[in-house]
Amino acid sequence: MTPKLNRRAFLGTSLGLAAAAGIATTPAYASDIDTVAGRCRVIPHGGIGMHLYTMRTPLATDFPGTLEQLAEIGYATVGVSGRHGNSATAIRSFLDRTGLRAVLEHIAYTTLTGAGLPQVLEDLHTLGAKWPVVPSLPGSMHTPAGFREAAREFNRIGQASRDAGLGPVQFHNHGLDHAVVDGENLYEILLAETDPHLVAFELDVYWATKGGADPARFFIEHPRRFPALHVKDMAPDGGFADVGSGVLDFAAMFDNAHIGGVRQWLVEHDTPADPFATARNSYRHLAALRY
Repeated sequence: MTPKLNRRAFLGTSLGLAAAAGIATTPAYASDIDTVAGRCRVIPHGGIGMHLYTMRTPLATDFPGTLEQLAEIGYATVGVSGRHGNSATAIRSFLDRTGLRAVLEHIAYTTLTGAGLPQVLEDLHTLGAKWPVVPSLPGSMHTPAGFREAAREFNRIGQASRDAGLGPVQFHNHGLDHAVVDGENLYEILLAETDPHLVAFELDVYWATKGGADPARFFIEHPRRFPALHVKDMAPDGGFADVGSGVLDFAAMFDNAHIGGVRQWLVEHDTPADPFATARNSYRHLAALRY
């Protein structure tokens, strides 16, 4: 696995880009200011969230208590991924009690393409969330024809979501979504054949990198298509790591995140040994990150 990219290559333009993008430049902690070339662009506190798949084990036994601990760590938002027997109304009450805010929910492709779509959109309103997210596509659709079918369906779902007063539907990627099949890059089909007003992308930066893509390039080549990220780090052996403990250089990766339209940085770890330790470590890194 290659070492982290050299983020110092990006230092010269950081303050100008931050000012142009209107991104907050007040550090989370004064002692954490990176004084190299005056760098002080930070992720806004309201943009640091937790994708709740990371916390699925404690959520299964104590959903409200898990949310309370995330709020105490400092998280502002969550991406819902599995309700663990709770209704949308109950989850909203748990969130309101802690001050956390749901920004999106992962919903199966077959639910969104079927008769369940109206209830999904109603539940998103109940949760206070903005975006329905397709977490993955069936393996049988991993062909150019399958991804073109998905693009058509995404446009239809996105229109229904917009009509309901919500945001565009988003697609969450895995490594195989970046494969080249019969000479065509599957992920690029979705980017090219979906309406930007109706369809956006929750970019999982780990899986994009694992699949051979460059997340930073997407931000430049497809502006405003990536309102949410899954921030997941990669261990030297290619496995999962707490954010900030692996080989991905998030400072360099996020340098042009504002061009990509990023508004939510959602922490994720697929197999955390200790979910709360992962939550603390990852939050600490993102809150202190200068880019």
